[in-house]
Amino acid sequence: MLGRFGGKPPKFYGAVTVGERGQVVIPAEARRDFEITPNTKLLVFSGPGKKALMFVEAGSITEFISSAMARLSHFEEMLKTSPKETLEGNQGANI
Repeated sequence: MLGRFGGKPPKFYGAVTVGERGQVVIPAEARRDFEITPNTKLLVFSGPGKKALMFVEAGSITEFISSAMARLSHFEEMLKTSPKETLEGNQGANI
């Protein structure tokens, strides 16, 4: 199980209580460790089996998607040229 956390156990920051309006206060130490400041946009995801909630900084997701899109575009360009070169190479082998 520790492999999922990079060899380190997850850090426990404390317990929070959900208020009447569904709000929670993120413990100060967690805010410092993750550099969460007022107006930081967080995305909320469910964990496996609806047993956990995950908060992810929106900017992290945006960076990941941008990087993935750039890699996919590069891969797409490689595929456009590779099949043609591969076919030409295979035809020469059959002669």
